[in-house]
Amino acid sequence: MKAVLKDSEQVTRFFSHLQFDGNKLNHQPGSVLGSTALIAGTTVGAGILALPAVTLPSGILPSTFGLIAVWLYALISGLLIAEVTLNTMRLEGRPSIGLLGVVEKTLGKLGARVASSAYLFMHYALLVAYITQGGEILGTAIANLWGVQNLLPTWVGTTAFTLIFGGVMYVGREKFIEKLNSAFVAIVIVSFLGLLLLAGGQVKSSQFLTQNWSALGSAVSVMCVAMFYQNIVPVVVTQLEGDVSKIRRSIFIGSLIPLIMFLAWNAVILASVSPDMVNNTSVGKTVFDPLQILRAGGAGEWLGVLVSVFSEFAIVTSFIGFVYGLLDLFKDIFVIAQGKGSTRLPLYSLVLFPPMTLGTLNPSIFFTALDYTGTFSISVLGGIIPALMTWKQRQEQKNSNSIHQSLVPGGKLTLMAMIAVALVLMIRQVMSIYTN
Repeated sequence: MKAVLKDSEQVTRFFSHLQFDGNKLNHQPGSVLGSTALIAGTTVGAGILALPAVTLPSGILPSTFGLIAVWLYALISGLLIAEVTLNTMRLEGRPSIGLLGVVEKTLGKLGARVASSAYLFMHYALLVAYITQGGEILGTAIANLWGVQNLLPTWVGTTAFTLIFGGVMYVGREKFIEKLNSAFVAIVIVSFLGLLLLAGGQVKSSQFLTQNWSALGSAVSVMCVAMFYQNIVPVVVTQLEGDVSKIRRSIFIGSLIPLIMFLAWNAVILASVSPDMVNNTSVGKTVFDPLQILRAGGAGEWLGVLVSVFSEFAIVTSFIGFVYGLLDLFKDIFVIAQGKGSTRLPLYSLVLFPPMTLGTLNPSIFFTALDYTGTFSISVLGGIIPALMTWKQRQEQKNSNSIHQSLVPGGKLTLMAMIAVALVLMIRQVMSIYTN
């Protein structure tokens, strides 16, 4: 239902949070604060862990510029998805709709299949990344606890991580998992603040002068993974009942908070790693991970502990969210294919065992998985598809002279730039495959 002012000026606003409480009608829409927190919480995940490794070759200043540019791209993408969602809800008369539903309504079944494939690939690739990295950290902790350093095979950590946290999700009720996840998020926040304070004492000012702008391109795909939140934008539009000003504020502030965190994290970690550490530990490695050195105590024992705690629980919180996302996708597929829901064990097996198996076979796949996810899945879901949906929807509503709510200025030029950037990233990745 739309609100109409006395002077007949139409306002894009849905009153979709109306409930009858006895004889009283209650209106309880979502808040800007709650929606901002949802976007910020979705964005701050395990992607932050890969940033120092991919930004180290370029240096602090170039990577800061890169992070801001990727944030701006993600902001435009989020607003485009919000625009399409808002207008689709209005045209369809629906109080809510998910991202894949918006794609199907706008681009048809072919577009929905492409988006679903990218969505599926993204979830599996990120689960592989989280299981391998989380398993490595957990395996190292187990080895240190038992005094068997360098003796445990890598599959022990990977398998233990999957069985422990996947098992807890399987046997636990949703309310319990929600409370457990909230506790993990609190641990992430406290450990993040603690390690920033501790790492601040290890900062080497000379590191701020290191610059290699040509190395920045290889970090962009992982930056895109770290900044991705577009899948929950339709949820925000629903929560805020299509209130455009509130949606804009939530997406802007909700993505700005993680950007500030990423910039501080990136600068502090890169400035804590001396050239000697890099030279002594990076021989023979395709990707040098400064966090691995810090976790091993290279810049102090307590800093190493905090980095390990932050890393593991950041991975776990992301792992929980992506397991739920994949479960929901498979539930929808099984309902459509079979006309009924499937049991829990086959679903959880389908979600957890393929990435666990791949992670066991290739324990060093963490950065590769993030790289391919950022290049292909997020370029499609966060760049090409939002631009195409907006283009088609604006054109159709222009031809029909119907009302269209626009959230992003620049017209077709902005949309073409969004598509062009995504295509450049994908072409660059394909070329690197053939040249390596």
